[in-house]
Order: sequence, then C-alpha cells, then structure tokens
Amino acid sequence: MSAIWEISDSDTEVDEESKDDLQRDESAKDSGDRNFSPPGHDRPSPAKKRRSKEEIEADRERALQRREAREKKRAAKEREKQEKRKEQQERKEAAQHLNSLKPENYLKRLTVCIDSALLQQGGCDILLGTLSSFEWRYSIQQQRLPNSITWIRDLPQLAEDGAGTVAEDQLVQVLRPSEFLDMVTSVKKMMDNEEEPVVDSVLGPFLDRDGVKAITLLVTESQMDYRRHTLGETIQSKYGGGNLDVEEVLVYLQLHKNISVVFVNGWQDVTDHVCAVTKSLSKRPFKQLTEQSELPFCVDGSWASGVRVEKDGSGLKQVWSKQIQQLNRVSQATASCVTAAYPSPQLLLQAYKASGSEAERKKLLADLAVKGEGKDRRVGPEISTRVYRCLTAQNPELVLD
Repeated sequence: MSAIWEISDSDTEVDEESKDDLQRDESAKDSGDRNFSPPGHDRPSPAKKRRSKEEIEADRERALQRREAREKKRAAKEREKQEKRKEQQERKEAAQHLNSLKPENYLKRLTVCIDSALLQQGGCDILLGTLSSFEWRYSIQQQRLPNSITWIRDLPQLAEDGAGTVAEDQLVQVLRPSEFLDMVTSVKKMMDNEEEPVVDSVLGPFLDRDGVKAITLLVTESQMDYRRHTLGETIQSKYGGGNLDVEEVLVYLQLHKNISVVFVNGWQDVTDHVCAVTKSLSKRPFKQLTEQSELPFCVDGSWASGVRVEKDGSGLKQVWSKQIQQLNRVSQATASCVTAAYPSPQLLLQAYKASGSEAERKKLLADLAVKGEGKDRRVGPEISTRVYRCLTAQNPELVLD
C-alpha cells in the first residue's frame, strides 16, 4: 500500500517565511560589506598648511645666499683663470726677453756707425767688407767726433715713444800719427798749465767729460817702438824742448778721462778691434744677467756647486751646509756634523739664546763629533767660535779668524 504525502497549507507558509528571512539576511550582509571601511578612512584629509611670512623670507634669504655663493665661486674661478693667463704671459715675455739677450740675437740689434770721413782713408774698405761678410748691420753717417766709430742698439719696447735706439758706451777713433801727435801736444799743454780742455783738439768735446763713454784711440801705421822713440822726440821738438813724456799723457787719459790708446799697424788691426768690440757688446747683456746671483752658495745648477731649492723646501739643509762651508777651514764633514745637530740656522740661534753666558755660546759646537774617513775628531773651539761670530756679530767689518 503506497503512502501518499500531502503538503499542507501550513507547511507552505513556513517555507515561504524562511525564504524571506534568508533573503533579508543576505541583503543585510551585502549592505554591511559595502559600508565597511578601514580605520581612519572615514576622517576627512587635513587642509594644506600655509607658510608664514617669516618662513617665506627665510627661504628667499637662503636662495639668495646660494646664488651669491655660486657667483663668488664663479668669480673666483674667473680670477684664477686670469691669474693663470697673466702668469703664462709673464713667463712668455720673460722667455722672449731672455732669448733676445742671447749673443746671436742681441747681435742682430746692434748697428756699427762709421763716420763718413773714414771713407777717405784707403783701408776702410777692409772694415766694410768684413762687416758685410758677417752680415752685421752698419751705417755711414757723420759722427760728433771725427774719424770715430760708435754702436747703437734697437729697443723695440720703446718704439711707441719714438726712442727706438740707444747708444752704447763704446767709442773708437782712428787717428793718423800726425793727428795723434797734435792731440798729445794739446793734452800735455793742458796738463802743465792746468788750463781748460783744448777745443781744437781731436778729443776736445770729450776731454771735459766725466768718463761716461769708454774711448779707444787707434793710432794707425805705427810700429811697436814708434811710441818710445820717434813719438817722444817729435813732441819734444814741437813743444820747444820741454820735458814731455808720452807715457804721462797716456796715463792721464786712461785714469782721468777713460781714454785708451792702442797702436796698430793698419786697417786690418782696426777691423779686428771693431769686430772684437762688437762681439763683446753682444755678449755683455746675457753675461750680466747670468751673474746676478745674490747667493753664491745657492746658485741654480750643479755646474757651479750650487744646490737647487724646491718649492717644498727640499734642499734648504744642503744650502745651510754650503753656507757653513763658506767659512775658512771648514770641511764638508764638519758642516754636515753641525747641520745634523742643528738642521737650520734658526735652531742654532735659539740654542745660542738659551745658553747662559758668552763663553758657553762660543763653545756650543766644540764638542760635536765629526765622522770622517780616518779617526773621529771634534769640531773644536776655533770653528765653533767662528760660526758663532758669523751668525751673531753686528759689525760687518769684523774679521772672523
């Protein structure tokens, strides 16, 4: 017998009510999920903080300071560049100046000025030909002193001022024996009578000078014994039998007027003398420049037994040792011993100052041991005293020994 199930109306109503409750629960859950938010998210975001006037001014001041610092740094770099360019330019000019003073370059700036009256003498072509063969510059023009030869040099740095040349201090005058006799007679008369310089003499314009120019008289066509015999007799006869001495006149010209007399055989000797003077003038500036060392024991270059001092100070101890060796009878070993105990003059002066008496200062270095190739010895009181006097004496005329 089959069972037949029947659903009553009450059961149907219960099912419908359960379904409605379930739908309400699901909708509430969905709404709860949508309303959920992380903690703090529901607070409104704060508004942007506004800066005060003082803060704005402070920021502006800091920006201005940064700008000034950049400008100062840029100006410092620019000054450094300018100083570097200036230093390079100075080094370049110094190198050019040094190069211009070399004899081979300085010779190109010299000009031999020959008096036009010398062209009338037969041997002058020897001089002109020699100057042309050497490619030396020369000019023929009238000189203040007749029959003379002078030298001028160009000064390019003064060309803008209109003073492009300067005269050298050398002057050569070529005289015949007869002209020389007249000159000696006039000078001797002036010496004996203490008169004013003779105007009609060949040296008239230069006899009243203070010896600024070095004048050389070249007496041509004269033998070696001409001055001693024939010249003296001729002057004595012309002067009326007085006691004339040619040597006295020559000494007077040399000592008081800076005038030398040279007796030559002919124009070849005159040419050789002019060439020698020209070469000497070309070498003089460079030689003077290389001899300007103020400290002979600290010259630049090992060829002169000097010591090179670098910018970091290396080499000063060797200079100090060289300075001690300038004293008489002070060997290198003795100087090294002193510099080992006192590496600088200042330290030695401080030790002198710390000593109690004069006797202690003089004997301060006496007991220092000097190590040599032989047996050991001491510096000794004599050298110690001389070193002390050298560093502390106030009298420049004091004799150390």
